[in-house]
Amino acid sequence: MGHAEYGGGPEGHDHATGRPVAELTGPTTGEPDAAFDLAAARGTVRLATGEEIPGYTLNGTSPGPALEVQQGDLVQVTLTNVDVGEGVTLHWHGVDVPNAEDGVAGVTQDAVGPGGSHVYRFVAEDAGTYWYHSHQVSHEQVRGGLFGTLVVLPAEQEEEVRDVVAPVHTYSGRRTVMGGTGVVGVDAVPGERVRVRVVNTDNGPLRAWVTGSPFEVVAVDGTDVNEPTPLRDEGLVVTAGGRVDVLVEAPARVDTGGGSAVVVGPPGTEIEPRAEPAGQVDLLSYGSPRPLSFDPDEPDRRFTYEIGRRVGFVDGRPGFWWTINGRLFPDVPMYHVEEGDVVRMTIRNDSGDVHPMHLHGHHAIVLSRDGVAASGSPWVVDSLNVLDGETYEIVFLADNPGIWMDHCHHLDHAAEGLVAHLAYAGVAGSFEVGGPADNQPE
Repeated sequence: MGHAEYGGGPEGHDHATGRPVAELTGPTTGEPDAAFDLAAARGTVRLATGEEIPGYTLNGTSPGPALEVQQGDLVQVTLTNVDVGEGVTLHWHGVDVPNAEDGVAGVTQDAVGPGGSHVYRFVAEDAGTYWYHSHQVSHEQVRGGLFGTLVVLPAEQEEEVRDVVAPVHTYSGRRTVMGGTGVVGVDAVPGERVRVRVVNTDNGPLRAWVTGSPFEVVAVDGTDVNEPTPLRDEGLVVTAGGRVDVLVEAPARVDTGGGSAVVVGPPGTEIEPRAEPAGQVDLLSYGSPRPLSFDPDEPDRRFTYEIGRRVGFVDGRPGFWWTINGRLFPDVPMYHVEEGDVVRMTIRNDSGDVHPMHLHGHHAIVLSRDGVAASGSPWVVDSLNVLDGETYEIVFLADNPGIWMDHCHHLDHAAEGLVAHLAYAGVAGSFEVGGPADNQPE
């Protein structure tokens, strides 16, 4: 797909030969430490507060089952498609799984048709907050409820805290948190420290803020913040697809916008909402620096990902479409790397809209925003909110061979062509968009 960009590194990668994506699996033998069966179906989504909405479910609910595993576990998930006619997959958003386990129709597997099944196996190497969702017709299926959360608990817990997983999702205009509209209560004794894992499953950024307690941002996109400091009057921006873990002390209220909130405290606790704070936590300077495992100033490749918009044709349809480096889908970049490369990328947005950029299979470190260098804890992301007019520099280590999506996680934007790929030398494609399985990843 598209045209090759090599970023100043060796050229001439041949993706017709090499190790097939289909062979880049997780462990194929061994008894799993954690095994789950998930059945995807069309049906009625019944919210925790009683409303019923047509959509998609996993094991009869949306959000689907909240999966929890231990760091180092061999995880096995069997996905069965009950009756979703266009097919389904499961993508493990933010988990750096082997390429064949990534769950992207037409890139890492074929969509699973009605009556079919697919088994995912991977080792949960990194503790953190993640989520899973379909990556087949994702702009419809995720919006309709085909998603759930995944938490990987650390092998060694430094401090005992209560854990609350708080996915935020909008069903047919109804903003929900933890599957319910309005305020959701979670029992906690006064003074108890509670980790609230906010997961944004919607297409746009959400603002969150805390009332009743100071708070710390202890993790972003599954990666711990180094030496977080207490905050009180700032709000948080959670990127579409992103996750932010906040540590509060009960009683406390975590608002997630649209009238939705989580209140942690004794049963019956009520905390009056306050207005959304005007300021926000700037993760570019929050926390304390720590050394990286590689030198970002000596990259092996440098790429540019410039997002714009212009009139043209996509799939034969005239319109006003997103562009990458001035080009329309499918003539967009295929960023070529070799395993072990340090890759530096400039993301520039002049498109008139915000874009939450999501690189599969890797975590990147934010180096600068609009020319201002990062000065706090390493800001590690797999989903990055890029406002119109902003320019970010990021860096990542190419340490997970495969062919990976690098796209906007406003899934309607992705369906309109805001999709590029990262391809490793020595890896050959195994699947195709369209084809007999009618693969439609976005």
